Amino acid sequence: MRTSNLIFTAALLVSISAAAQQVADPQSSATQAQAAPASQQSANAPSQSQGAPADPSQQAPAAGSTIAPPPPAATPTTMDQVVTLFIEREHGLMKMLANRTPVVETYLQNLSLDPQLGPIPSEDHYFLGRLDMGETVDRKDYLKEEDKNMQTRLLGGFQKLYKVQYQPMGFSWMVYADRTDFDREHYDFHYVRREFLGEVRCLVFDVTPKPKSGHGRFLGRVWVEDQGFNIVRLNGTYYPAPRNSYFFHMDSWRLNLIPGYWVPAFIYSEEGDFSAGAKNKLAFKAQTRIWGYDLKKGSKDDELTNIRVDSVTDGSAAHQDASPLQAERVWQQQAEDNVVERLTEAGLLAPEGDVDHILQTVVNNLEVTNNIDLPRPVRTRVLLTSPLETFSVGNTIVISRGLVDVLPDEASLAAVLSHELAHIVLGHNLGSKYAFNDRMLFSDDATYQNLGFKHIPEEETAADKKAVDLLKNSPYAQKLDNVGLFLKALQVRAGALNALLTTHLGNPLGQAGQINRLSALSTLGPALDNNKLDQIAALPLGGRVKINPWDDKAEMVKTAPVAITSARDKMPFEVTPFFPRLSRFGAGAGQPSAPTTAASNNSGTGN
Repeated sequence: MRTSNLIFTAALLVSISAAAQQVADPQSSATQAQAAPASQQSANAPSQSQGAPADPSQQAPAAGSTIAPPPPAATPTTMDQVVTLFIEREHGLMKMLANRTPVVETYLQNLSLDPQLGPIPSEDHYFLGRLDMGETVDRKDYLKEEDKNMQTRLLGGFQKLYKVQYQPMGFSWMVYADRTDFDREHYDFHYVRREFLGEVRCLVFDVTPKPKSGHGRFLGRVWVEDQGFNIVRLNGTYYPAPRNSYFFHMDSWRLNLIPGYWVPAFIYSEEGDFSAGAKNKLAFKAQTRIWGYDLKKGSKDDELTNIRVDSVTDGSAAHQDASPLQAERVWQQQAEDNVVERLTEAGLLAPEGDVDHILQTVVNNLEVTNNIDLPRPVRTRVLLTSPLETFSVGNTIVISRGLVDVLPDEASLAAVLSHELAHIVLGHNLGSKYAFNDRMLFSDDATYQNLGFKHIPEEETAADKKAVDLLKNSPYAQKLDNVGLFLKALQVRAGALNALLTTHLGNPLGQAGQINRLSALSTLGPALDNNKLDQIAALPLGGRVKINPWDDKAEMVKTAPVAITSARDKMPFEVTPFFPRLSRFGAGAGQPSAPTTAASNNSGTGN
């Protein structure tokens, strides 16, 4: 069939970099062949309109327009009618999202077996870009330079394969059960049971491809909520695979972020068997996060729709001119505001919200106890990405979601914020060149090539020294042993977490596998001991912050503490499965819960 040549490259999406591990494995040659048909993808792409409902309310909304919910579903009386409804709703979702270009991030950890800790990261890979949910690709990779060795490991070249994942027949195969042929002609549907996912009651169906329906058909299970009859979770793989290739397993979750629709938000993938006698060709865990659905997809139609009226400045004769120092500070703030606005527009910075207020409280504690009086207040913002990163521009401190996730307690958070506060106190101002607005005129996928806030080594050393002084005079002075434990844990894992420790805007926490940030604190505290179950040096990814994939708002994860029963439960800096508590739009506090990973329950044990 026409689809047989396109689908298997698509299955690489969640774990695109998993193939990179296979060169080190002498049995990996078969997997490399997956990339071969990449050049055939565009020519063979089937029409995405096949099987879509004709209801006008299901047509894709223009970017930025109000999205009308689908018409209410008629109450089904048989499971056969339920199948008809969720097939129709699946095609309706594809239509609604066709104009969207959300940000997509995949972080993958290859695994090796540790006798004490079980499977642990041996190396990692990171990918960030924009996903076109329609027929064409107009947004690509944010990261232009990848490991050159990886290009030689993937037959056909890394760049060719990575381009495919941003086409509907690439990544979209992981957010939908079947991008083109999800219908009764190609699949059998078998009702299994009713089951609650969080607050949402679901009908569970097994989905199997019909014989001779083609390669790469979805094989697994779907959960369908019982009011609008939308698919809210997919769990399985694609089958059968073409010769000499693999399909990876995936667990894909959706959230009810707008009335009537459940949009793809998280995908977890895992391969590998560490039981006795097993021989792994692949062993990895990967998280894919999707956010920024409400980011505008630029077009000529949008040119006059986004008019912003800035506050009016008094220009009367009575208004005094700025002194040279005042002019310098205003110039720096203009650059700071330009950067914050541009990063938000690119889908990389969360809007100001609850997490910022928590970070601001920690910064205020440092300022008050050290009698710091700055001419402008210090602001804090959350970078939405996973790599462990901080930087400051003007008086705004930016810290990545991934770094907030893995920090075990408030003292450790204060330590990483104190380093950036020290840069501000010492006058190490970066970014003033971005006060020129022409420097903001670049495409979103070129953000990392046009922005950067890395300090020279002398400033980094001075900021570390000042940060330690700030911490010793702060409410966190008696908890610096915890900071030392965190730095020790990070040092132990640093060699395997190169991608997680690679910063794209600010200075790295370390270089060449050596953690050098706040090195004076790394000797504090007890020795790192995995056998001490009450010693939580770092948390898994996803342990602290959750993101609303539609509007990018960040909030803190609220989970009950879970007892740790073995060293394997700690999982510092590791990827874990997603398991969000699903709720309907408008229920409870008015917003659905974003994900809480299984491992995030450890967050309560580290405080």
